Amino acid sequence: MRGYHGGTGRVLGIITLVVTAVLGSAYVLGRSLVPDPPRHDSAVTATGADHPEYADQSAEADPSPDHPSGSPSNPASRPDGTDPNFGPMGTRLSTGTNEVALTFDDGPNPDYTPQVLAILREYHVTATFCVVGQNAQAYPWLVQQIVDEGHTLCNHSWSHDVSLGGRSPDRIRDDLLRTNAAIHAAAPDAPVTWYRQPGGAWTYPVISVSRDLGMTPLHWTLDPSDWRAPGAARIASVVLSEARAGSIVLLHDAGGDRQGTVDALYRILPDLTARFDLHALPKHGT
Repeated sequence: MRGYHGGTGRVLGIITLVVTAVLGSAYVLGRSLVPDPPRHDSAVTATGADHPEYADQSAEADPSPDHPSGSPSNPASRPDGTDPNFGPMGTRLSTGTNEVALTFDDGPNPDYTPQVLAILREYHVTATFCVVGQNAQAYPWLVQQIVDEGHTLCNHSWSHDVSLGGRSPDRIRDDLLRTNAAIHAAAPDAPVTWYRQPGGAWTYPVISVSRDLGMTPLHWTLDPSDWRAPGAARIASVVLSEARAGSIVLLHDAGGDRQGTVDALYRILPDLTARFDLHALPKHGT
């Protein structure tokens, strides 16, 4: 009986090994023949740092380990061969030239925008102002001054709604059109050919609608997190150390206490103008 059981055990062991090998081969073969299912990104992809004053509307950002602020890395080169001028979902990430572009979000604001304009004027620099519709309506003379001094305008939504991209295309369209109407009420002939989504929370619907309205989705290369109000020294240090040819720099002239950003410009502009050409983004998009 002992020999019988021993023979049975050996037979069962051989059968188990054969079955395991067959199943393993089938699994490997199946994995090689059947492609992975297509990946569907979530409705809202927050690629920029959300502003604290709008935290109740914000989607949580997914910061890069190399850039805790959540801003994408400087696109000097990409090993995978992708175009460094374009970022999340095809948004504009770089000037595409050797020029550096300063952008100012969330204004205009009567306390800080005039100071920013005065400093830019002193250093003969033009910039891009991403204006919120409510503020354009409240301070139309500042919108007109921005245009009169040669700067470029960008639509930044009506009320800085970070979750706007998750709304219906009709609501997105109404929001962007309302913002453009407020801008044009202040500066009737000013082109508005750029759109920046609040918080960098891009979605395919908001990109599609902005493009349909003739606006290029505008992201950024470099975010010194001035919206956190870390102080002028910190803001200037980050910008000066990380700016590269083609950088689009994210700064703010509204949405909170922006005196740190204003003061930082006195350190940023002398250095950057010595190293780069600083110009507003084209008024007619790219």
